[in-house]
Amino acid sequence: MKSSLSHPLFLVSFFLFSLGAAEERPVSRPNILFILADDLGYGDIGAYGCEDIRTPHLDRLAAEGVKFTDFYANAAVCTPTRAAFLTGRYQHRIGMENALYYQETGRGLPEEGETIADALAGAGYRTGLSGKWHLGYDFERRPLQQGFDHFFGLLGGNHHYFEHMDRIGVPDLWLGNEEVERTGYSTDLVTEDAIRFIEVEDDRPFFLYLSHPAPHFPWQGPDDIKKSIQPKKKSWQQGDRETYVAMVERMDEGIGEVLAKLDELGLRENTLVVFTSDNGGHTYSRNEPLKGAKATIWEGGTRVPCLVRWPSVIPAQSMSSQVGITMDWASTFRGLAGLPSDPAGEDGVNLLPCLKDPDLVDDRTLFWRRKSGPVRKNIEEGRAVRRGNWKLVEQADGGRFLYDLAIDPGEEVNLVEQHPELIAALGKALDQWEAEIDSSTP
Repeated sequence: MKSSLSHPLFLVSFFLFSLGAAEERPVSRPNILFILADDLGYGDIGAYGCEDIRTPHLDRLAAEGVKFTDFYANAAVCTPTRAAFLTGRYQHRIGMENALYYQETGRGLPEEGETIADALAGAGYRTGLSGKWHLGYDFERRPLQQGFDHFFGLLGGNHHYFEHMDRIGVPDLWLGNEEVERTGYSTDLVTEDAIRFIEVEDDRPFFLYLSHPAPHFPWQGPDDIKKSIQPKKKSWQQGDRETYVAMVERMDEGIGEVLAKLDELGLRENTLVVFTSDNGGHTYSRNEPLKGAKATIWEGGTRVPCLVRWPSVIPAQSMSSQVGITMDWASTFRGLAGLPSDPAGEDGVNLLPCLKDPDLVDDRTLFWRRKSGPVRKNIEEGRAVRRGNWKLVEQADGGRFLYDLAIDPGEEVNLVEQHPELIAALGKALDQWEAEIDSSTP
């Protein structure tokens, strides 16, 4: 059985914590809408300089809140980042360093453990997931068994946008724990479900994880219903920039509909909205001005767009250079709900101070590692650390690269020869981090 937040001792400690924190949090705990795109490039929306994709709703979100310039995904691929988001910890600690394969069982979120959905549900939130899961096929690893009251979407990493089958031809569309059939384009279906969840009349605040499958392959735009995309065929990963553009624009349109629903229901002022991506962009993405792409530990694989709006708290038209990472949102959401830090430990930090004051910047030290696993064997292995503006990349073949990201976000000038003492310090930090996370991995 998963741990419960309804235990009497927890309620007592929560009550005492609430008394101490009453002056620091809003009178009314906010609704939380966390929107995650899949494989969206750092430079693929207008607010980040994109010129060939129209994203008016995301651009408006940026104008009405804060845009992060130095935000990161926990990993260069999807499953690990999602695991880090829901647990608030480095994904390595729960054995989720690599993405799940199609229909892979025996791996995913721990069957016993607490997610941010568990925590928020225990704090009185209504919790929902619309879209992609990719954190476990086993029954106890599915959304309803991991803290969500509601789930509609796909369990796997991607599926056909019209026929809703995965890469190996297995049907993958669910409502709760039941397989369902729906007619329509996946992006639209996810949008419709998110709106229905928001419309439910309930006195409780809500936490909605809007997890778009787009723009992950198969590359199918909303008008591509007759396009031949076959499981187990190369067509599953074939496309072009034009199709990719159509996918991102349809996702933006759907996000606009969800934001409009918040306005219609009078929920805008007290809803925290976060938009980001699970990793860097793939084949047809635009990661400019960054180097690399999805599945690499260069900036293009891990640095992602991040927009946050909360009109009653966050100043509009703001920009933040604070270094943040996906797992920080679990810590932030706990704080917004009046919960103490995760008693099991957390690696993320509460970003609320820098959301309230985007000029506030604290130094962070963050780590990444790409390593082969039992299923994913052909991985470009390596590790990286960012401390302040410095980033050290170490490849498995012995290559070492040091960059000053403040002046070289494209990682073009290797400064490894100029700073031997810094290289030694960052390398030591990486060694210590690896030893610590590996010792905590089940």
